[in-house]
Amino acid sequence: MFRWLERIVLACCEPLSRYLPSSRGEDYPLLWYKDLEKHSCGKFSFAMVQGNRVCEDYGHVEPGRQGTFVGIYDGHGGPQASRFACDHLSRHLISFARARGTIDEEVLNNAVAATEEAFLDYVREKFETDPLMASKGSCCLVGVIWNGTLYVANLGDSRAVLGHNHIERPDRIVALQLTNDHNASNVVIRNELNASHPDDPNIVVYDREAWRVRGIIQITRALGDAYLKHQEFALDTNFPKFHLKVPITRPVVRDDPEVSSRNLQAVDRFVIFASDGLWDLLTNEKAVEIVNTYPKKGIARRLLVSALDEAARRVKIKYDDLKKVGINERRTFHDDITVVVIFIDHNMLNRQLSVPGMSVRGFVDAAPRRSKFNIIQQEAGSEEELDDMP
Repeated sequence: MFRWLERIVLACCEPLSRYLPSSRGEDYPLLWYKDLEKHSCGKFSFAMVQGNRVCEDYGHVEPGRQGTFVGIYDGHGGPQASRFACDHLSRHLISFARARGTIDEEVLNNAVAATEEAFLDYVREKFETDPLMASKGSCCLVGVIWNGTLYVANLGDSRAVLGHNHIERPDRIVALQLTNDHNASNVVIRNELNASHPDDPNIVVYDREAWRVRGIIQITRALGDAYLKHQEFALDTNFPKFHLKVPITRPVVRDDPEVSSRNLQAVDRFVIFASDGLWDLLTNEKAVEIVNTYPKKGIARRLLVSALDEAARRVKIKYDDLKKVGINERRTFHDDITVVVIFIDHNMLNRQLSVPGMSVRGFVDAAPRRSKFNIIQQEAGSEEELDDMP
């Protein structure tokens, strides 16, 4: 009954400026953000924080006239695969969607498959001089809003969570996870692995306090990781961390995404897209509660700060002390974290932006550029526009 009053009190008692820097690099150089920008049917907030010595996360929001694209790419073994996906997946999706004249689940599947194929070609080209390129991989979470429908494709354990009003109690917000975590820690996933590899007793092994595919990797679906998919990329004993004592006869990590769609309903308020670094520290319910309670502007940063505050609490230090930890030690406390919050304005769902939104890539300090996420072309030259995309 007094939920609205609680929000006002919370916002006043804990102002945004308590933790958050005024700009990148002044107070917290490991944090990057775009506090509030336009997309095709509302606003979005975007933030990232670095946990690894080299940030392996990449994030991308492409808000066009006709729809909005979100990509969260969480690399492992290095940033090569996640950067490649960030640079290429949206291009493939736009190309397939233009050829089809629309966006659907098949377009998302094809875009992921094309990105995987292109990255394997890149690995093949580099393999002789840089064999470790075969060990580079990335989780991949893609969301597209098109014609009132939200499409989601996922490989790995990044997660999309919808915040929507309870149908019978409109004053209550509910968290709905839209993706499954493709991680060997999930008993359902482990059972699937054992069932699909009955001749491989070591398909999933408990090692270093976690369940891992072949005792190496926790992720069970990903872009890249060529050495776990194709025998031609097997790594020898010069690379003991990635050497497989028993060679694979077929892929042990999958490259096909789980794809789903949802017709956006009047109760749907926002979607949180984030790499697993956030979900390691915040529950779905806590993240949705934060977004529902505080102002839209800077909400992605607020989620990051809440996660970092929890990381500090777990090791019994203060948040301000965590901020002082150097990049060489930071991974002990938290992973790279990327968060995009997409707010849904239902009055705008079936309209086109009068001006294209601005394409945003996290931690990339290039000059802003207009989005080219336009599926139905009004004039010639669409392929040239694609070629101009970085």
